[in-house]
Amino acid sequence: MNILKDFGVNPILLIAQIVNFLIILFVLKRFMYKPVLDILKKRENQIKEGLKNAEESERKLAQTLEKEKEILNKAHESAEKIISDAKTEALETKAKIEELTKKEVGRMLDQSRMTIEQETKEAEKNLGKKIGQIAVTLLDKSLKGLFGEREQKLIMKKAIAQLEKQKML
Repeated sequence: MNILKDFGVNPILLIAQIVNFLIILFVLKRFMYKPVLDILKKRENQIKEGLKNAEESERKLAQTLEKEKEILNKAHESAEKIISDAKTEALETKAKIEELTKKEVGRMLDQSRMTIEQETKEAEKNLGKKIGQIAVTLLDKSLKGLFGEREQKLIMKKAIAQLEKQKML
């Protein structure tokens, strides 16, 4: 114990300081250490949860980007199909229109030919009548000085009958 006195250590004070230290240690452990550890543990858990959520978000983002790519690919394919279908439909419509136009032109040509034929026949008929009338008039004028009135009428009747037979009058 002399050593303790030589160093200036009072055993009662030392025991009192040890007791004080143990009391402070108990109080700190009881009221400060556990709450601080709990706060640190909660913070650690929050950080872990945040990291887990971040990883989950990254995974979901990757999935969303993948789905977006798929949707864009499908939309692109769909657009190409729609364009292809539209082109095919346009070509089919064009072919149908061309066919209908050809038929319509053919029908119009046939109708025009028939009209021309009818007009030609009518013109020939009218021309024949005019020629017949001219022939009768010419015959009438040319017979006046050559034959008598009775003979003229007889020749005229025969000529008119002949022209009517040929449908020129």
